[in-house]
Amino acid sequence: MHLVVDGYGADAAKLRDTDLVYRFLDEYPRAIGMTKIVPPQVYTYHGKTPQDWGVSGFVLIAESHISVHTFPDRQHINIDIFSCKDFDATSSLEGVKRTFSLSEVKVWTLERGIEFATPREGYNGMVRERVAMGSVSHIEQSRT
Repeated sequence: MHLVVDGYGADAAKLRDTDLVYRFLDEYPRAIGMTKIVPPQVYTYHGKTPQDWGVSGFVLIAESHISVHTFPDRQHINIDIFSCKDFDATSSLEGVKRTFSLSEVKVWTLERGIEFATPREGYNGMVRERVAMGSVSHIEQSRT
């Protein structure tokens, strides 16, 4: 599962707080049932466009990763929570909104890694595909 969050109206002081971003990345994996495998990495970035500066960080988890990119002058944040293990996207989002005081969010939830199903799930999928192919072949044969 991949939870993608664009947050708006955030508390600018929180978005420039490298310690807060670090604590979020350090504690959040455990809060959503994930396993942190290395300490978070957090950096402040200053680019060519003054409003594009911000704090970026990520943490690798056994299940994949969590990344954060803040834009304090724009009161905007991007967060990706990517995991091959299911998690509760609704409560995860509430934690993000609360931590960064977001007034508005746009959220996408993507199912990813489904090709790495269990052997039983893979077998059932293969059977469904073959049945569907057989139906198409039968239809094509009846047309000739």
